[in-house]
Amino acid sequence: MGSTKISWMIGGAQGTGVDSSANVFSRAAAIYGLNVFGKREYYSNIKGEHSYFSVVISDGPVRSTMDEVHLLATFDSETVVRHAWEVMGGGGIIYDSMAVNEKITSIPTLEKPVLERIQMRLSREGVGETVGDVLEVARRGGVRLYPIPYMELLKKVGELTGEQQLSALSRMTNTIAVGVSLSLLSIPMNHLETALSQVFRAKAKVVKSNVLAAEVASEYVKNHFASDFPYRVEPRAKTKKLFISGTSAVALGKIVAGCRFQTYYPITPASDESVYLEDHQVFDIYHEYPHLKEVEELNGHGSIVVVQTEDEIAAINMVSGAALAGARASTATSGPGFDLMAEGLGWAGMNEVPVVVTLYQRGGPSTGLPTRHEQGELLFSIFGGHGEFPRLVLASGDIEEAFYDVARAFNYAERYQTPVVHILDKALANSNMTVDVFDPSKIRIDRGKLITSWDTSLGTYKRFKFTEDGISYRTVFGTENGIFWNTGDEHDELGHITEEPSLRDRMMEKRMKKLEIADAEIPDSERVILHGDYDAPYLILSWGSTKGAIIDAIEYLASEGLRFAFAQVKLVNPFPTRFLQNLMTQYRKLIVVEQNFTGQFALLLRAKTGVQADHLIVKYNGRPFSFSEIRDGLKEAVIHGSPRIVKRSGG
Repeated sequence: MGSTKISWMIGGAQGTGVDSSANVFSRAAAIYGLNVFGKREYYSNIKGEHSYFSVVISDGPVRSTMDEVHLLATFDSETVVRHAWEVMGGGGIIYDSMAVNEKITSIPTLEKPVLERIQMRLSREGVGETVGDVLEVARRGGVRLYPIPYMELLKKVGELTGEQQLSALSRMTNTIAVGVSLSLLSIPMNHLETALSQVFRAKAKVVKSNVLAAEVASEYVKNHFASDFPYRVEPRAKTKKLFISGTSAVALGKIVAGCRFQTYYPITPASDESVYLEDHQVFDIYHEYPHLKEVEELNGHGSIVVVQTEDEIAAINMVSGAALAGARASTATSGPGFDLMAEGLGWAGMNEVPVVVTLYQRGGPSTGLPTRHEQGELLFSIFGGHGEFPRLVLASGDIEEAFYDVARAFNYAERYQTPVVHILDKALANSNMTVDVFDPSKIRIDRGKLITSWDTSLGTYKRFKFTEDGISYRTVFGTENGIFWNTGDEHDELGHITEEPSLRDRMMEKRMKKLEIADAEIPDSERVILHGDYDAPYLILSWGSTKGAIIDAIEYLASEGLRFAFAQVKLVNPFPTRFLQNLMTQYRKLIVVEQNFTGQFALLLRAKTGVQADHLIVKYNGRPFSFSEIRDGLKEAVIHGSPRIVKRSGG
């Protein structure tokens, strides 16, 4: 049985409650028993510019957003003017009935190119340039209109609560929009009350007044638009779910994986992860997970130290210090910060320090698009830094994977005594979705060749002793007889500086051997995940957060007779060369999907395997792929044979 999906969008000026509105709507839908996927889009300013939140609710799996909007909830004119064009026929627009006469030229935050595009479209339709004219064009396209007298309803809320200040009442405008939305979608209001209690758990008065506002909105819908909206989605059998963001999932993964020291310098979108950890620095560890005991013994129990540093250089170097002292340690950053960490990452590589860097990619270069999405740092995460040193690079595909991948990142770092870059992006960081409750019993702790004492009968302890696998026994600061030296220079087995050519050769070969060992030891099942129809004629190759949109698209296209297999590459360094070489020979066409201009994964694929993809689907405008774009891009590739397809949607 196929699933039903409904796309809902809410927008408004930043600072007016768009995020909290989307959070409440999504939680209410999740409590009702639906699966939810939400995507946040916002400008890099604090207040005033336009932001919006796209949410897909479904009775089946949902992993991505879609371009088509079923229900647009607005409480300002700009959201109507920007997004009315995305609402599909049969869908609906909720809007302020008092705004219809406002001229679009009076909206100060509409950028000139956006304004000109809208003016051209209105001119082609033979209408004027007001909000009402935009709505009229939508109506002609089969969109249903739901005018809401926000001010009238807010005054009614004031009468019920005794609140007379208009400024206080206006804060509930967004709740009215959510209440109207849920009523049109026939989602019971009691779920909204539960959601409000979760979002504003410490503010009982706020919850009570917002519940009243939602009830007033619901009553208005019943009296004016009863059973008017055609789209419905009913929950199937309820299962216990989490509704969580990407950064929160990674933070929880770090706690469970035994990370006990985290540094950061504030940067979008990575900071949310560290802020979450700051809010949960003290926690309980439940002893029914004995496989986590190793971490408790060595790193303490029940707390994590989070340090906001003066810059990213300090952040990476403090993590090295904590790791040398025995803690599982990490830092979280985004592109510009990762640039600054390059020298410190090289120091960790030279000294074989197991550090984890969580890298949330965003639009670049330079400051670029601070709050927008891109996958532009794949090659930099693998090759960035002066000189050569081993590092593993692990790319998560969705929020649920990210939780479990954190433990893998720490295990790889300690097993191979080398930096690990856990690469994510803005789309994963700022998305919210329902996932199965995380299961800590699936987490395993592997601390590698870590020893807590050294027997002098074995001779002098040599931190960088030459071994068959390139991995030496590791002690921590303070270990009796386990003294070692660290330097950024080349060194001998004890850690003393050397420039002797033969020692340099052996040390370089020792360090780089780790990638060979990792390549041989890490199972293919951790490196590449296969989705879709294995016997299909076409193979999609991709990495990272494109996963959800690709899976949603190939499931949809299967109903149209187009069959695809999808290889999601998770461990991009060392690259799964042998596995992919064997896999790719089975398919007629190879299609690479990624979010950067040059096709970095496609370049890596060709460099490592000698195989060039037949088709490349890319996007680089700062917005993540939607299910709709991947669906249409795959059709364009296999039906029309286009070698390079660029997708450009996003408001």
